[in-house]
Amino acid sequence: MVSGASSHAPYYFVPHPSKWPIVGAIALAFFGFGLASWVNGASFGPWLFAIFIAILAYMMVGWFSTVARESESGLYGDRIDVSFRWSMSWFIFSEVMFFAAFFGALYYARTIATPWLGDLDNRSVLWPDFRATWPNAGPAGTVDPFQTIGPWPIPTLNTALLLTSGVTLTIAHHALKDNRRGPLAFWMLITILLGFTFLGFQVYEYVHAYTELNLKLSSGIFGSTFFMLTGFHGFHVTVGAIMLSAVLFRILKGHFTPDRHFAFEAAAWYWHFVDVVWLGLYVVVYWL
Repeated sequence: MVSGASSHAPYYFVPHPSKWPIVGAIALAFFGFGLASWVNGASFGPWLFAIFIAILAYMMVGWFSTVARESESGLYGDRIDVSFRWSMSWFIFSEVMFFAAFFGALYYARTIATPWLGDLDNRSVLWPDFRATWPNAGPAGTVDPFQTIGPWPIPTLNTALLLTSGVTLTIAHHALKDNRRGPLAFWMLITILLGFTFLGFQVYEYVHAYTELNLKLSSGIFGSTFFMLTGFHGFHVTVGAIMLSAVLFRILKGHFTPDRHFAFEAAAWYWHFVDVVWLGLYVVVYWL
């Protein structure tokens, strides 16, 4: 985080009032309204979502720059470091709960609700041709026929990409602790490229699903859970890749020391969390 241990602040640094939290809140407001409008067919939805992307990028560049300046100025001491670690830990825990809600929705719909509905009197309670199978397309005519996506080839390739990126990131971390700056920058760059390659494959998969398989967000409970889980995971991969890119930029500027580099560790924690979530998605969504 800072250039030398002797320059650490001996007190608990309290930052000045910042505009970045409210900028982030504004970005999230555009995210909510933009995404809701987009999925409901409003023409202005994509534009609102684009504004969200622009504001989010502005916030991340500005906020990361502020934190980097404070860190390199020696304002962060050991107590700040402990606070950062607890904060990042609770943030990742909140993300675990976030994905647990979507995994829970998929589990409930597939394992509990669908078999239970199959036990009812279909003709008097549901529609006559109901079948308690997964995926379920709902009443005839309400959901267009669609095909599901299997684990091969793109999901399996993406799994290999993310697992490899976790390995390259770990190699970079060991290079940082050994103060080998060249290998550190190289393996960080490889990790970032693997992450963006993953995103490229996921975009291709979405285009294939919509245009060739007729699998859409509106394809019943299967379509909504599939795109919510994989889509939000893709968003987290995007944020993680941006965080790693910011860390790489700081590495190239000479930031971090072998014993003071929490910004690197925080981005690495987040990236490994994203890897673990994908493994769950790969098994539950594509294989089962």
